[in-house]
Amino acid sequence: MCAMDKIDATELPPNYDPNAFEHPSVSVDVVALTARGKALEVLLIQRSEKPYAGYWAVPGGFVGMEEDLDAVAARKLSEKTGVGEAAPYLEQLYTFGKVDRDPRHRVITVAYYALLPAPESGLPNAPTDTPVAGANAAQAQWFDVHDLPPLAFDHAEILHMAIARLQAKLGYTSVAYALLPEEFTLTELQTTYETILARILDKRNFRKKMLSLDILEATGKERRLGAHRPAQLFRWTKREPVFLP
Repeated sequence: MCAMDKIDATELPPNYDPNAFEHPSVSVDVVALTARGKALEVLLIQRSEKPYAGYWAVPGGFVGMEEDLDAVAARKLSEKTGVGEAAPYLEQLYTFGKVDRDPRHRVITVAYYALLPAPESGLPNAPTDTPVAGANAAQAQWFDVHDLPPLAFDHAEILHMAIARLQAKLGYTSVAYALLPEEFTLTELQTTYETILARILDKRNFRKKMLSLDILEATGKERRLGAHRPAQLFRWTKREPVFLP
């Protein structure tokens, strides 16, 4: 047996006092995004208390001493969006810790972003169209990310970083799966990409690339859209992020 086997890794030094150090508060903020038609939308809550009373903010809250960060993020997402099951995609984004980011006291926030299918998708993990305004919130509402009210704290920076991260991930993963229903047309898929990237993509090149990646499979069904001929329906081979070649 080596000497290291006898060491108790949980043992504290003699006379250790945790109150000898300052304790900043830690919060979690969640940027919840969904795509509806040609709009990328984010869930915001309107604050009912100071500071920033009346301003809109991304949902979040303080982390309890016995809570894991991921668990708090999932809980806040469920409370504010009505998602009854786990979000299709939830990722830790960045830690924001500027000294003066919260006028109340020193607050460090760990930001997450979540991707959700549209409320009308019918999926069990889709958010509600009428989100719930919880504690300290006057109302909750979905907003187009390109038409936002003034945001509280540094939440505009948090939202900007979340969108930039999502745009980058489209280039090397199949993360868009989280925003689409079980079955969709290639036109709907391209619209989702264009909505996130905020630019038009070449139809022929987009379809050729997507069909060459082995991440989509035909369902054998079709959907008629207006007076146009029926469009073939596809689904993801995996409803989880896949790295693309």
